[in-house]
Amino acid sequence: MFTGIVEGLGKVVSIEKEQSNVNYWIEADFTNELKIDQSVAHNGVCLTVVDFKDNQYKVTAIQETLDKTNLGDIITGDEVNLERCMQFNGRIDGHIVQGHVDQTGVVKSIENKDGSYVITINYDEQSTGNVTVAKGSICLNGVSLTVVHSTIGEFSVAIIPYTWEFTNLHSFHEGKKVNLEFDILGKYIKRLMIK
Repeated sequence: MFTGIVEGLGKVVSIEKEQSNVNYWIEADFTNELKIDQSVAHNGVCLTVVDFKDNQYKVTAIQETLDKTNLGDIITGDEVNLERCMQFNGRIDGHIVQGHVDQTGVVKSIENKDGSYVITINYDEQSTGNVTVAKGSICLNGVSLTVVHSTIGEFSVAIIPYTWEFTNLHSFHEGKKVNLEFDILGKYIKRLMIK
């Protein structure tokens, strides 16, 4: 379980293909605090730490994860947003994030609003049934954000300078594929309405 509040950026040091799986070696400031079997969100994707070397740790993405996320597009040297699993001993910022990406979207536009940014994302609502609502929550590459505008298959979010600087949102460009995790409460309500 996560909150969507990014702890830091990790650098992809190397990528290894192992049958249909892909192993990522990540360098992060808090590597020495991790342990085997710990969950860490990478661009919002929950992956399990399986090995260590030097100041790097290894996680593995299976084919299902590669099919539903943008992890297959990552190359050596890329930065990924990192968040360790939440602790229930303090305030929970952001919103409830599972690290289970629902689908990807594509950056339609980025507008510089004199120091802040508005990012508009297109996604396939028709085949997935996932929806956003204005002032609702969305997780974009693992970052908990508030939806500013919402229409069918499209939404926008406003990014403050701090979030722009300290996450990989600053590397976004038009046409970039991004991970989307929709609000868990909205998903359950939608499911109940269908029955």
